[in-house]
Amino acid sequence: MNEDATPASLRERYGPRYRWLLLLSVMVGTMASNMSSTIVNVAIPDMSQHFTLGQERAQWVSSGFMMAMTASLLTTPWLLGRYGYRRIYVGAMALLLLGGIVGGFASTFTLVLAARVAEGLAAGVVLPIPAIIIMRIFEPHEQGRASGIFGMGVVLAPAIGPSIGGVLVDLFGWRSIFFMVVPFCLASLWLAYRYVPATAPGGVAASRHGATLDWRGLLLGSVGTLCLLNGMVELHGGAPGQAALLLGAAVLALVAFVSWQRRMSNTGREPLMNLALFGYRQFAMGSIVAFIYGIALFGSTYLLPVYMQLGLGLSASSVGSILLPAGLVLAITIALVGRLADRQPTYLLVSIGLALLALSFALMLTITLSSAIWLLVAWAILGRIGLGFILPSLNLGSLQALDDKLISQGSSAISFLRMLGGAIGVSLCGIVLEWRLAAHGDSLTQAASSPARLAAFNESFMMLAALCALAMVASWRLRGAPAAQPVPPQD
Repeated sequence: MNEDATPASLRERYGPRYRWLLLLSVMVGTMASNMSSTIVNVAIPDMSQHFTLGQERAQWVSSGFMMAMTASLLTTPWLLGRYGYRRIYVGAMALLLLGGIVGGFASTFTLVLAARVAEGLAAGVVLPIPAIIIMRIFEPHEQGRASGIFGMGVVLAPAIGPSIGGVLVDLFGWRSIFFMVVPFCLASLWLAYRYVPATAPGGVAASRHGATLDWRGLLLGSVGTLCLLNGMVELHGGAPGQAALLLGAAVLALVAFVSWQRRMSNTGREPLMNLALFGYRQFAMGSIVAFIYGIALFGSTYLLPVYMQLGLGLSASSVGSILLPAGLVLAITIALVGRLADRQPTYLLVSIGLALLALSFALMLTITLSSAIWLLVAWAILGRIGLGFILPSLNLGSLQALDDKLISQGSSAISFLRMLGGAIGVSLCGIVLEWRLAAHGDSLTQAASSPARLAAFNESFMMLAALCALAMVASWRLRGAPAAQPVPPQD
């Protein structure tokens, strides 16, 4: 297809249905990136045995991906403005495809990590694009419906993926997990060349064309994220001195990052993260919710498969079968709640979702080694219903208040904070789990599970429940500011 295709020419060619075709195109790519993010957790025990990894090193399969994704997220507005939507989207999908192939054929754990970093970089660039498109090419009364349909499609792959992935791990080993993203990447590349425009949809540039990338801000943000995650890994490994140094460096990098972003804005240059976004109270509150929600979501995505396999002694294929009904319910819930989001206050939907998610974590305490499988399925379904209320509502509630020129930056910023929370959540769950296992006198290296091991997992789930309850406080304030009217930050 013509590389110079504009949104106007594509709309003329495909008619009113074009906006849905464009949404489908980015949906398939997001499905691939989400699958690469979550499905690998099913293969962690098998991969750990293959490479004889400890729990803290195996955790980097998830943490490395999250760190790379977090680092690349804030570059999306600049990349889209500098190189155009189609080139960036196609490039990200090609990198994700390469990561899947390299990871599947990797002979060393170092190569696996490199593949995961490549996948994370690609996923970070792709992640903010759908929200930008929904906010720009759909009318306000359609945005909830579009978010619901998009969300339903995106979660179907991770919903079905663990079930298929569990069977594949049992039959063919952990390598098969990496190859699952290949057909999605190929389909997304074909769709991108047909429907993704070369320039920004909606007639608003993603950033000032020709502006230079804020490399110093990107470096400070990346260093801060790396120090934060490594500091948490050192805490996990029992090295408090090194952990304190790394976490201190993370705080200094954060302070320097904020100071530099302010300086960039004050001198009329393009900052990596526009701090004016946080002058909109709805966006500021949504960012807090997104950060805590990221901790709970990605922490539990890491914790649940480990809990089922090493806590309850279930096989990888059994874990996939247990999570499949919950994933399908999640897809249906998102579609229904998306329609509600066009009519009901988003803060209410987000609060309901957080309450259900917290309840599902708390109810994990009722599971014992002799519990029926259906009980585990029921609590997993309850949690996914909660996610279904949050996913299509949080971005809408946060971004609808922004000026149109800030939507691209806002989508990247809130995705960055959610993924930063996710990167912290994966490490935090590993740290808390190891801490509580030691307190109960158990270890995951022992073959058999025990009530003491389940108690350690239960305390980790209660931490996630408490975080969801904390996020509810911020979610209630999503109703605060009128649309497109900035509210000065409160002291």
